[in-house]
Amino acid sequence: MTRLSKYHLTLVGVAALILLMSLVRVASGQNDITSSGTFAAALLLAVPIGLAGLGGLWAERAGVVNIGLEGMMVLGTWFAGWAGYQWGAWAALLAGLLGGALGGLLHAVATVTFGVDHIVSGVAINLLGPGVTRFLSEVFYKDGTAAADAGAGFTGSPAITSPAPSVSLPLLSDGPDLLGRLEGTHWFLLSDLAGILRGLTHDVNVLVVLAVLLLPVTFFVLWHTAFGLRLRSAGENPWAAESLGVNVYRIKYLAVVMSGAFAGLGGVFLVFVSNKYVEGQTQGRGFIGLAAMIFGNWRPGGLAIGSSLFGYASGLQLRSTGAITSFFLFAAVLLLIYLVMKVRRMLSPGRPAELAARGVREYTLMAVAAAGMIVLFWLWLTVDQLPNEFVYMTPHVLTLLVLLVASQRLRMPKADGVRYRRGEQH
Repeated sequence: MTRLSKYHLTLVGVAALILLMSLVRVASGQNDITSSGTFAAALLLAVPIGLAGLGGLWAERAGVVNIGLEGMMVLGTWFAGWAGYQWGAWAALLAGLLGGALGGLLHAVATVTFGVDHIVSGVAINLLGPGVTRFLSEVFYKDGTAAADAGAGFTGSPAITSPAPSVSLPLLSDGPDLLGRLEGTHWFLLSDLAGILRGLTHDVNVLVVLAVLLLPVTFFVLWHTAFGLRLRSAGENPWAAESLGVNVYRIKYLAVVMSGAFAGLGGVFLVFVSNKYVEGQTQGRGFIGLAAMIFGNWRPGGLAIGSSLFGYASGLQLRSTGAITSFFLFAAVLLLIYLVMKVRRMLSPGRPAELAARGVREYTLMAVAAAGMIVLFWLWLTVDQLPNEFVYMTPHVLTLLVLLVASQRLRMPKADGVRYRRGEQH
């Protein structure tokens, strides 16, 4: 398949998804499914997840497993809050990057230089991050300090003196709010498109724009430059890369430090949203970012889709607890599409013999999908409101389900997590 046909296929997939969301909105009467508020919230919630996942992608493409993203995000939040209340948003951005990079450097020293198990090192950083930031808060924000007089405490920093600016996309957001008016009509498809465009283009934080641009930049650097080729070779076969003159140690160090910087940038974004550092504000986003990276098959495009999915689920949960039940109808329709595609394949020439060769497994999957579709449709018809506990769990349950489905087609870098020593063939 050529690159152009993949691009067209992606556009068709996006169009089909918007059409399906519009149908579900009309059928369920839940206008928040495609409202501008939902997509604005989804964008804010997807960015820190995407940045954490981007950090994981850089490290794991170089062969270093990084489950310490959560701890690196925590370090980024504290340093951003500490610098932001003194010198403003841009100082917070730089300090958060350095704080996350410091966590990445610690992970690189442990795994690359000393050969510590990557999982053990990552867990240690996840434990160390909150502990270090609490210690720093008790040192710098104790009673009698200027920060304490400005409103700081052991669990939070003073407010940032100059918040990061927001921008709106020209033509779509300037002048009369045409998109808002069109969204308010609740017309089929047209109002849905207006709501999505308005949510994604109106009053967008500058860091959101930067985070979105980092995805194609990462793709270009890792897949279209000599440096990116060396980095990916270190994650596939570091001994072969070594034999070609690549300094594998330096590549791994750079990748893991960059990984920490991206995670720290995700922490900076959380500080910008709340306008201050608050203890525990990452709320496991580093782990969800890691899940989004795995869902995306260690590629920026897939990572963007995964983080958008998790951000949308969280945004819809915040906007409307009733709209969560529309996921039942949405999932039922997706299963129906899956069954129709399977039946078409069965009826096409030569396909029955192929299905027969696969045995009972193919028919079992179809039967399970049909049963699931019926159950989900029944739940949508009978359940009006989910308990708050289930609503709160929705993004995390979605994370597990997506990983369960995506695990069937994943291909991680071959030397990901492998202990590398120069001159020692594994």
